[in-house]
Amino acid sequence: MIISKIGRMLVEAKLLTEDQLEKSLALQQKEGGRIGSILVKFGYIQEQTLLQFLSKQYGVQSIDLSKVEIDSSVIKLIHTEVVQKYNVIPVRRIGAVLTIAMMDPTNIFAIDDIKFMTGYDIEVVVATESAIMATMSKLYDTSSMNLQQVLKSMDAGEESVDIVEADTEEQVDLRELKEAVEEAPVVKLVNLILSDAIKKGASDIHIEAYEKKFRVRYRIDGILYEVMNPPMKLRAALTSRLKIMAELDIAERRLPQDGRIKLKIKNREIDLRVSTLPCLFGEKVVMRILDKGALSLDLKKMGWEQKALDDLMKAIRSPFGMVLVTGPTGSGKSTTLYAALQQINEVGVNIMTAEDPVEYNLFGVNQVQMKEEIGLNFAAALRSFLRQDPDVVLVGEIRDYETAEIAVKAALTGHLVLSTLHTNDAPSTVTRLLNMGIEPFLVASSVILIIAQRLVRRICQDCKEEEKVSPAILVDLGIPTQEAESVVTYKGKGCTTCNNTGYKGRVALYEVMLVDDDVKALILEGASATEIKKKAVASGMKTLRMSGLTKLKDGVTTIEEILRSTFG
Repeated sequence: MIISKIGRMLVEAKLLTEDQLEKSLALQQKEGGRIGSILVKFGYIQEQTLLQFLSKQYGVQSIDLSKVEIDSSVIKLIHTEVVQKYNVIPVRRIGAVLTIAMMDPTNIFAIDDIKFMTGYDIEVVVATESAIMATMSKLYDTSSMNLQQVLKSMDAGEESVDIVEADTEEQVDLRELKEAVEEAPVVKLVNLILSDAIKKGASDIHIEAYEKKFRVRYRIDGILYEVMNPPMKLRAALTSRLKIMAELDIAERRLPQDGRIKLKIKNREIDLRVSTLPCLFGEKVVMRILDKGALSLDLKKMGWEQKALDDLMKAIRSPFGMVLVTGPTGSGKSTTLYAALQQINEVGVNIMTAEDPVEYNLFGVNQVQMKEEIGLNFAAALRSFLRQDPDVVLVGEIRDYETAEIAVKAALTGHLVLSTLHTNDAPSTVTRLLNMGIEPFLVASSVILIIAQRLVRRICQDCKEEEKVSPAILVDLGIPTQEAESVVTYKGKGCTTCNNTGYKGRVALYEVMLVDDDVKALILEGASATEIKKKAVASGMKTLRMSGLTKLKDGVTTIEEILRSTFG
């Protein structure tokens, strides 16, 4: 083995004593790790001395990886798994020669493998293992490999009986289950899943059990990706471990449950909103990651265009009236409302919010968590708020006539009311309120601004490149014929920064409708959503599709994202 071989060579060169080598090997056998790191850690040898020794011993040049800038195109030449398998780092490519740094230049199998995989001639330079490991963690995503190592350490080869969970749930021994969830492999796996998801910028974690498959998926920038398949025998222990962390009842597997987990990872406080749902072959667990450190409440960074932003700022500075934000689940409505509240969150303003759930804590804002089981719903909270001398009231969602009626009355009696609805666009929000039973004259008098929004993925800046698109396609999207000829579109090629997706981060598309005198007149006449939309567009409103086309022309997103998120 390389570890004993290097140690023996160091002893023969009188750079290490026999006793020092034995102690280092004993520690390595007990705790794992690499011999070079152990020798340096104990102070038996200086890292630079070790590097010079290896260079001289193997007759190859040495390299200090901390001082080398490695091009991203070179990094992509060798896959993460190969880099970790052989402990190598691609350094540079000149013509048909690829230079790699490794600790053991005599490893012919590694060199031949890399030569075969890349198609390049290989030149070897030697580097210390600590430098290789540091560079590896900096340039490559090693977390997925860590997950695989944990899985490998578990005995996944045992045969599991695939039967409907309803038949097996009653047979689960709770005492055994509690013991299983405290075992190191399960704890380690759960911790790695959580830290890996946070590192990759996931918004949700899905853990799902099927008849013959147990899988973990992350939602990154709005899209779900499968990241791993733990052994089937772990499904009960894994879900129960998460339920214990969320302070849920592990004995109750027939009903849905909701809870929270608070984590601290590298001095970052992260909340996880946990939801369990009994399915045919076991419980599905979904965790929403609420990372305060990643929350940006700067409206200018969210994708607002100037006119739309001016309209919003004017509306939230109004002494009374209702501002509504609409869009599907996960479209960023709560973030928009929080950002709006931050703009008016001052000592002289009393802000009250009714939320289900409270996602982020905001200083200076009185936030109330809804508890339906004891009768504390949006309507009840809103009634109480009006006796608390509020200036601004935020209602998490208008779901029924009762909540809508109280919110409208609050908006008409000197309060600014912010809330959300689930509709496809801004004009149809009016129709939704009317369908709830609110009189047209009350809608026209109370509502001052309606925002519809969607989230689209941003093109990764590290691999952004021009894309050739036919002008006819751009015209079909809604770009004028004379303008389509000059529009330049872009896409992401795919790189390590964006996990080869071509996208990194998201930006919002906004449709902002001012309820001006013309729109009020249409509401009072009982006009359709289509008629209201035509009037609003004529008055300067940009639809979601128009907002998307602006982002396309600015090189922020792609045609595919606009088609996925908006209607023509």
